[in-house]
Amino acid sequence: MIARLDLRLAPAALAVWLVTLLGIRAGWAPAAVVAAGSGLAVLPLLLMRGRAGARAALVVVLLVGVAAGATAVRAHAVERNPLRQAAERGESVTARVELTAAPRPLRGASFGASRAQDRALVTADLVAAETGGARVRAGGSVVLLVPTETWRGLIAGQRVTVSAEAVPPRAGELTVAMLPVHAAPGEVERAPGWQRVAARLRADLRELAEQRLGPEAAGLLPGLVVGDTAGISPEVRQDFETAGLAHLLAVSGANLAIVCGAALVLLRLLGSGPVLSATGAGLALLGFVGLAGPEPSVLRAAVMGAITLFALVLGRQRSALPVLSASVLVLLLTLPELATSAGFALSVAATAGLVLLAPAWAAALRERGVPVGLAEALAVPVAAHLVTAPLIAAISGEVSLVAVLANLLAAPVIGPATVLGVLATVIAPLSGWSAGLLVLLAGPELEWVLLLADRAAAVPGAAFAWPSGAGGGALLGVLLLIALVVLRGKRVRVLAAVAVLLTALVVVPVRAVLPGWPPPGWSLVTCDVGQGDALVLSTGRSGDAVVVDTGPDPRRAAGCLRRLGVERVSLIVLTHLHADHVSGLSSVLDELPVGAVALGPLREPRWAHEEVVREARRHGTPLRAVRAGQRMTWPGLVLDVLAPEAGSAGTQTAEDANDASVVLRATTPAGRMLLTGDIEPPAQGGLLAGGADLRAEVLKVPHHGSRYTTPRFLAQVRPRIALISVGAGNDYGHPSPVIVGALTRAGARVLRTDRRGDIAVLATGSGPLPRSRGDPSRETD
Repeated sequence: MIARLDLRLAPAALAVWLVTLLGIRAGWAPAAVVAAGSGLAVLPLLLMRGRAGARAALVVVLLVGVAAGATAVRAHAVERNPLRQAAERGESVTARVELTAAPRPLRGASFGASRAQDRALVTADLVAAETGGARVRAGGSVVLLVPTETWRGLIAGQRVTVSAEAVPPRAGELTVAMLPVHAAPGEVERAPGWQRVAARLRADLRELAEQRLGPEAAGLLPGLVVGDTAGISPEVRQDFETAGLAHLLAVSGANLAIVCGAALVLLRLLGSGPVLSATGAGLALLGFVGLAGPEPSVLRAAVMGAITLFALVLGRQRSALPVLSASVLVLLLTLPELATSAGFALSVAATAGLVLLAPAWAAALRERGVPVGLAEALAVPVAAHLVTAPLIAAISGEVSLVAVLANLLAAPVIGPATVLGVLATVIAPLSGWSAGLLVLLAGPELEWVLLLADRAAAVPGAAFAWPSGAGGGALLGVLLLIALVVLRGKRVRVLAAVAVLLTALVVVPVRAVLPGWPPPGWSLVTCDVGQGDALVLSTGRSGDAVVVDTGPDPRRAAGCLRRLGVERVSLIVLTHLHADHVSGLSSVLDELPVGAVALGPLREPRWAHEEVVREARRHGTPLRAVRAGQRMTWPGLVLDVLAPEAGSAGTQTAEDANDASVVLRATTPAGRMLLTGDIEPPAQGGLLAGGADLRAEVLKVPHHGSRYTTPRFLAQVRPRIALISVGAGNDYGHPSPVIVGALTRAGARVLRTDRRGDIAVLATGSGPLPRSRGDPSRETD
């Protein structure tokens, strides 16, 4: 099968991808050098074009030169953009921008976003800007961080005016600047008519779903149909991620293939010829893109969906790879920023798996007597998961063991649910009753997917940790490639099947019953809750603990407590009210008896405080105020509150929440531990100036290891163990290499939850000893 593949354009696509990535990551100068080198190589290749391979090499060199030159020009323009220069100087700007996407609420971010959706990200194109007293007209992409409440109704295509203190974007992006906006948009223009119609149709779908379906299914339907995930609860989102079904919540090539395939089948049944059928399918694709919104991710999905349809529905597998390669070339030359997009990489990999591996595997299964429909149903999810697993592992730091089975069981209902949802959206303006009926018909399919995600996520060992980053992804890719080669032998396949069966019957149950965790004698555990904080302190009483923060995820903190065998929580201390510290509160309260919830004096953000109060009242849990000078004691734990002062809240706002964090000094059998929340230099300076005794053997590094920690503060603490609670691949650059380096040079053992998972600190005769969940021998990063 591989020998018959048409590989002519694949090298060019890969080379263009790599050179575009080089230009974005390394800057315009290296890309310009590559472009110049490609130009110099053209003439010799023209002279040799009659030789074998010279023509193919010439095509590659020409395309690489064009891509490198275009990326160099784009990167240079971004670097010299007046707004980028203003951002590097930290200047205030007033900008006129055109939104390229609707506001996307941040969840679990350090900015304080939560279910209340306090902050949102918006991508936009710069129209004009005023900075330093001068007005400039300059293009480029910008990212806005905005209040969700006042920006909620905006859609792509609208122009607005914003004022903000510009900050540089993350390195390796073609974005001009980030603008943290704290006010409502100004001078709002109406979006183009077709954008307004599409937004109205999407809103109608949400309303119909809310009226006719249960709350979870109502949130899932818009996500499944048009990628609108605003109504999906964090619990459902987490289930889908663990079960390997998260791709269903975004517009992907599969959505487009389903819609276009349905249109094609319908037209064929009506007796339409090939040309008319293909035209109808193409119009369906264009209509779906308009409905979902012509964002880069949707355009990418449209291309990949067309390829999948072309290869699988029309049966042109041999032509699929050239078409895929050509599409990658066109997309990268048009939208070079896709080169750094994980979603783009996943789409390309999944499409390649579907058009190259799935047909061959399905044919092999049919030759062995597997029925036609079942063969395709088995081959497609296995192929898609296999080729995307290395990328997912590199991004998320975990590998799902249930994803193939979950996708296999979900596949039969995804198509009908998607088609019913699209039809309901289209006919809603004409007949609300008919649209409502279609939504009701989609209900059982949605409930099945929700049940499947919930049960799959609950399987013991459903996902296991894997090294994140390029190295971890490459390692898994190599192992999978070796496995594919080795499994070509029949005897090896039988042995592998036996090994998988034994694992399912023995290893997983044993792991669930005897996980080897927690280690005996633990005093503190830093839970792996992603990009957030959740710490558990033993009180010295069997099954009892104190919890400090509950993380950004609704379930992970509660899961950490279950693994530790905690049966009761004497106290939950919320250091401050950002979502990455409080969003898991409801699940902990749901699962365990809690003596009280303690808060510092600052009650901002207000919506977060209201949510905490509401959850505490719902469970009958009292709220307690904590302030500097208080001491709380248990048989094996003493907590001293070092900050903030009781009267500090009167001069602080929501923007000061990090510095208003409750700072605790815990005295435990393993030694003294300093738990710092997200305090930054102002609060750190206040502790130093106040003469607080900050010495501790164990330091919970402030603010996930961000660079906003002063050397004087670290020198005063002098920890032997530094714990950093941080999410794998987070968008904030946490932890800062500067802070990690400073701690390491000072002799501290630095351990990170994104690399170690749950981290326990034990009491020993020679002082505190760290242990990581799953490998007791690992002590340091």
